[in-house]
Amino acid sequence: MKIISFRGKLAIGTQDRIKLSTLNGKTGYKIHKFQMMSTAPGTAEEEIITKLYTKTQTGNIDPTVDFTDSQLLAAIYYQEHNSAAYPGFEQITLDTKIFNQDIFVTTDSANGSTTPITYYIELEVFPIDDVEATQLTLQSIRTITSR
Repeated sequence: MKIISFRGKLAIGTQDRIKLSTLNGKTGYKIHKFQMMSTAPGTAEEEIITKLYTKTQTGNIDPTVDFTDSQLLAAIYYQEHNSAAYPGFEQITLDTKIFNQDIFVTTDSANGSTTPITYYIELEVFPIDDVEATQLTLQSIRTITSR
């Protein structure tokens, strides 16, 4: 099993694009690990939602989590209070969905915090056949055009 990793820093209310698409689309990816934390742990009252999507979130970067959204791959709820010794995490990876296109990381605050976050993503990489590559690419195009 081959694993690739990505890491980055995001300001609240923004998103990053993780470039994965290839010319032939014959590389598949699956989430292996998705983690995040504040860039200044222990210094603020924070409640932050970080999400991983299959499509860019134009105008939809908010702290709301909707598990019925077919574009949502994973979500993390992070809370930290100065009075607590340890921060709290709730991470949910919705399924073992395979994708072959770019993915997008978003973050927003549920309580008005402005502290940026850092994230770390590990993806399992594997070859996919022509039929699966075509199916995943068409599914991606269909989702874009239906919005």
